[in-house]
Amino acid sequence: MGMVVVISLPFILFSILLGFGCYFLGRAKGRKEMYTNAQVFGSPTPPPGSSTSAAAAAASYPSPYFKPQNSDNV
Repeated sequence: MGMVVVISLPFILFSILLGFGCYFLGRAKGRKEMYTNAQVFGSPTPPPGSSTSAAAAAASYPSPYFKPQNSDNV
């Protein structure tokens, strides 16, 4: 025995209208937010208290371009 679900035509039209309304209002809000809070792409700022000299940074971190050797793990 199957169950019959009846959805009225006004409900379908209301759902479509609600979907379009949310889409357009969200798009307008996103565009407004994009203009007021523009993203800035650049180099990240160092954390507070860190040294800014390149020599200290190079000495504290291993080079990312070379794979560590097996003897470094012992």
